[in-house]
Amino acid sequence: MNLLPEGTDVWVPAILIIVGIVGIVVPVIPGLFVAVLGVLLWAYETGGSTAWTFFFLCLAIYVAGVAIQFLVPGRRLRQQGVKTSTLLLAVVLGVIGMFIIPVVGFFVGFVLGIYLVEHGRSRDRVQAWTRTKHALRAIAMSMGIELCAGLLIATTWVIGVLATR
Repeated sequence: MNLLPEGTDVWVPAILIIVGIVGIVVPVIPGLFVAVLGVLLWAYETGGSTAWTFFFLCLAIYVAGVAIQFLVPGRRLRQQGVKTSTLLLAVVLGVIGMFIIPVVGFFVGFVLGIYLVEHGRSRDRVQAWTRTKHALRAIAMSMGIELCAGLLIATTWVIGVLATR
């Protein structure tokens, strides 16, 4: 059973992968997950052991990317004294910010949340701002790791397409 119209077996998954990578940089959708869904659709439509092997390779890259994305920046934040509870409260303020300020509200709320929690904890503006900057660097690192995983998934998929032709 084909899910895609004839002749679109590569284009629709390619668009999903591109949308997924854009979703990593502009975090509106779960970008890495959408990219893997594109590869899954391609493997399903293409069929055969080669296509499924490339899908499972992309799935492994996805799992590794998600794990590294949370482990490495999280460890660095703990080393800098930023607690997990601070990040959770910052995410809550980020979500609230999404509804107050369209497009950039999450980022504004997240940064403000980190700063407010750290300032409330230490009563020191300089220390609170320093920890906020560390958290922002960790977020940038997390996005960079996710972007690398997304590009690696896209590259692996292209090699898989070429291998199944």
